[in-house]
Amino acid sequence: MSHPVDSSQRFLFDGVDVRGESVRISGALTDLLANQAYSATLKRLLGEFAAAAVLISNNLKYEGRIILQARSKQAVSLVMVECSSERHIRGIAQGDLSAEGDEPMDLLREGQLVLTVEREAGQRYQGIIALEGGTLAAALEDYFSQSEQLGTRFWLASDGVHSAGLMLQQLPAQLTDGEERSEQWSTLCLLTETVKAEELLGLTPEALLFKLYQEETVTVYPPAPILFKCRCSRERSADAISMLPESEREEILAEQGDITMTCELCGATYQFGREVLPPQSPGTTLH
Repeated sequence: MSHPVDSSQRFLFDGVDVRGESVRISGALTDLLANQAYSATLKRLLGEFAAAAVLISNNLKYEGRIILQARSKQAVSLVMVECSSERHIRGIAQGDLSAEGDEPMDLLREGQLVLTVEREAGQRYQGIIALEGGTLAAALEDYFSQSEQLGTRFWLASDGVHSAGLMLQQLPAQLTDGEERSEQWSTLCLLTETVKAEELLGLTPEALLFKLYQEETVTVYPPAPILFKCRCSRERSADAISMLPESEREEILAEQGDITMTCELCGATYQFGREVLPPQSPGTTLH
């Protein structure tokens, strides 16, 4: 069976209350990174965030999105990747985009990891955890251990061109319980601990799962595509412009002939002339 290069794939272990997700991103990561001159380390960091965001988004049971971001007082002040329930990703980093480090997370030392879940219906949930060193995978495991009742493990890798990840998560007890359940979880985690970054990035999902779990019976589901797709729009840009004081809008139009808005996440440009600007709403004038 052929697989899209950019895809997410679910798998289940027969007779065990554990599910897994495998993700590989290439073209969509290239598109995500294309609009800024990121350092090699920052590209790897954004790649890991992208893989993690897709893995977590597969938990969504409704239309919405996962926003995974980290804020830091280091040279890189913000890293953010968003993934929708349709596996559309976009992301950005802010700060010193040329910053380098031995490991990707070196750029975010002493920061905070923020995981936001947004539903299209409007509900919003947010959790925060301190970044105390180590890897993004370890930080996410700390987060899930505090916020969820089910064990969750992550393995992430990125070379700045491709990114990949695995997630294992315990399911509510149905097939086993007690000591047997604990032993099964420990065994699967130990097997997955043997994976190398180059295997995550280089092996096909089937080859990777066979290498790790050849003694287990695994049900693998069809892959789902991952796309780079931004949520910016002409309408949102017009709304942002409408918040500017009328005098400022008039000044820009007089000097430049139009008002141009460029999206930082995808590079899309929207131009507005006087005739298409929405009227300024009462009470939004900024002084």
